[in-house]
Amino acid sequence: MPHPHIRRLAATQDICGEGCVWHPQQNAVFWTDINRGLLHCCSLASGSIETWAFDQPVTAVALTTDQNLLALILGGRIVLWDSRTHQETDVLFRLPGWPALRCNDARVDPAGVLWFGTMQNNVRPDGSTAQVTAWQGALYSLAPGGEAKQWQSGFGIVNTLAWSSTGETMYFGDTLANCLYRGSFDPVRSRIANREVFFAGFPRGLPDGSTIDSEGHLWNCRFGGSCIARIAPDGSIAAIIDTPVRNPTTCAFATGEASTFLFTSAADSAQPNGLDGSLFSLETNVRGMPSTPLRL
Repeated sequence: MPHPHIRRLAATQDICGEGCVWHPQQNAVFWTDINRGLLHCCSLASGSIETWAFDQPVTAVALTTDQNLLALILGGRIVLWDSRTHQETDVLFRLPGWPALRCNDARVDPAGVLWFGTMQNNVRPDGSTAQVTAWQGALYSLAPGGEAKQWQSGFGIVNTLAWSSTGETMYFGDTLANCLYRGSFDPVRSRIANREVFFAGFPRGLPDGSTIDSEGHLWNCRFGGSCIARIAPDGSIAAIIDTPVRNPTTCAFATGEASTFLFTSAADSAQPNGLDGSLFSLETNVRGMPSTPLRL
């Protein structure tokens, strides 16, 4: 049974809701619908929702050191977007190979450097979803004012970008391989090394987006598994949170006096559910780690 305290915040009927991040200054959560090229914003104070459309899939959102600017990861480019004027102000990166390839999950490391994954583009021009058949995904970093650096390649779908509370361990995953990896991380020079398997073969769904709590546990959304796994630093399962939707996709914490756990979801064509594609929240007794902003 789904956790009894999970609450639906926004019924946006997303095809593939993704990329959620809590904006502390605005007390709002931003998230996307990849397939429809949408960016959403929900005020946690009023519950009001705004939506903006783009010319490419929108796959992830990151805060920046300018509280009015967000970094938006689109299918073929990464841009700065002004939350006041609702306009793109700068292009930080263009993906070679777009539209055959596209960007996917993205997060900012402890030094303020953006990390993102790529994959075979599975979004058709009409917004429907195609099957991923090629292992063309790669892991990249993008330093402020610099060129993107490819670290590792040959993945199906690069997902789950997160760092331990010390910044000395980085987590990332490959959805198609049903595998989460970890590597030793230099939080000053933004370098990953010594990749090893951290959590693999879990039978409930496939690993999608994740976030870290203050106790060092990774909360991993299990696409197709109707749950979120809370994984301890040693790779053991600390808890399973059953969800009211089959496809939870990614998650974030809103941390204030208490911690609110937020997660997005995707549609399920095999077993449609009126809650699919919504944004959800769950009050927790553990605090999340604040999102590091992209250093501009």
